[in-house]
Amino acid sequence: MKKQLGKHGEERAAYYLQKKGYRIIKTNYYTRYGELDIVCERKGEIIFVEVKTRKTTSYGTPEESITYKKMQHIKKVALIYLNESEQAYRGIRFDVITILIDQQGKETINHIENAF
Repeated sequence: MKKQLGKHGEERAAYYLQKKGYRIIKTNYYTRYGELDIVCERKGEIIFVEVKTRKTTSYGTPEESITYKKMQHIKKVALIYLNESEQAYRGIRFDVITILIDQQGKETINHIENAF
């Protein structure tokens, strides 16, 4: 169930980004240090997006679940991705997209650009 919720959130986030003019390069890029949920590009800038989806805030907001340690892992995996990529980019950015789904199924998407 948890995996399905995460996959649903990542699909919704990718769709949201595409509607905003982002080009999705890769989803679910795995290394032994962790995973990048979405790698995308917009206006020559590469953006690494962490997606968090929740149905409740009982244990805090989705944004609060992205700890300092998690940010460090994302940065490390992003460096690995950039070293493997042969593409040059104007800039680099780390975004967070959170999706909160209420009991009626209504989704609230929050896109935080330059989150860390």
